[in-house]
Amino acid sequence: MMRIAILEPFSGISGDMTLGALLDLGLDPEWLKGLPALLELEGVSVQVSDVLRAGIACRKVDFEIPPQPHGRHLRHLRAMIAKAAVPERVRERADRAFTLIAEQEATIHGTTVEKVHLHEVGAVDAILDVVGSIWGFEQLGVERIFCGAMQVGEGFVTAAHGVMPVPAPATLRILEGIRIRPGPVGSGELVTPTGAALVRVLSEGPPPREYTPLRSGYGAGTRTFEDRANALRITLADLDTAATVSEREQLVHLACDVDDMSPEYLAQLAETMRSRGALDVTLLPVTMKKGRPGVRIEVLAGPSLADYLETLLLQEGSSIGVRRTAVERRALDRRMATVEVLGHSIAVKVVTLPDGSTRAKPEFEDVQRASLATGHAARDIFLRASAEAERA
Repeated sequence: MMRIAILEPFSGISGDMTLGALLDLGLDPEWLKGLPALLELEGVSVQVSDVLRAGIACRKVDFEIPPQPHGRHLRHLRAMIAKAAVPERVRERADRAFTLIAEQEATIHGTTVEKVHLHEVGAVDAILDVVGSIWGFEQLGVERIFCGAMQVGEGFVTAAHGVMPVPAPATLRILEGIRIRPGPVGSGELVTPTGAALVRVLSEGPPPREYTPLRSGYGAGTRTFEDRANALRITLADLDTAATVSEREQLVHLACDVDDMSPEYLAQLAETMRSRGALDVTLLPVTMKKGRPGVRIEVLAGPSLADYLETLLLQEGSSIGVRRTAVERRALDRRMATVEVLGHSIAVKVVTLPDGSTRAKPEFEDVQRASLATGHAARDIFLRASAEAERA
């Protein structure tokens, strides 16, 4: 069995709603209250309360924050997380969320990621929302996350740069490639940039056809509506890996050939495609017309993101055409585990083979960190972590 989480944003999603739902599912409130100190956010406190939204009991999260700098740059956020005792997997996903918001804010305001002043993601509450939510799923043992249909609201919202339509420009860009529903009427903004970024970074797509629900939790939004609950529901469930190990996914394969891009820009394009949701990106050497050396860019994507990634490939690359093919993929079921090696935590990816046996692969960053700290060879750390995972 695999532990999964299903997001149900029937009234949108924000970071504080996600945290509230995770607390309602059993996340330790004291752990969340200690997060500001771990991130060295001085004077910040966390308030957790029980509230009702249209008669449904929810958890509500609020932050008490002293005066802060007017936004922060992306480099400041990266430095903050880099020096905190945050698991590597959480750090990597949080960085993807911050980068995603920064890229869209930069595009909207006609500047660069390095220069953009992040009003939304640079705020203390957004930092806690992103790191706390991503880490919270890890705390609850969630291995994969899915998201149902998303209501985004309607009307207008007042932001730092004036009155904006809903969804706000940066939020809409982050949601590109994800199925959304406008409304309900009169609801205003239901999805924040932080909430949209969490879905983009964490969700693997629509929920599986079959699963076994274990428990559900509700995280309250700030506003109340008379006719509906302004809340996010998250359902923890078990997914039968024995039933799904042989299933084949329907995916889309995108490919194009280029001979006029410098290697560093090709590498950046591949990384951008991965950060925007591509399942895999491969760069292959090819020989083009008149013997010119070139590179084939191959991208594997889910059907819901294929159009978005195809457009991105044409905009960010130098090709004038992209080939598209429907493909099937049989992917081994996998889960993340954590083992202790010489006093250090090592994240390990464990896959289930067709015969039911397992294969473990420790994460390189954790192996390298433990190797440097202990003086043991990386290969030794790798073997110890693999053996511990096999015994678990």
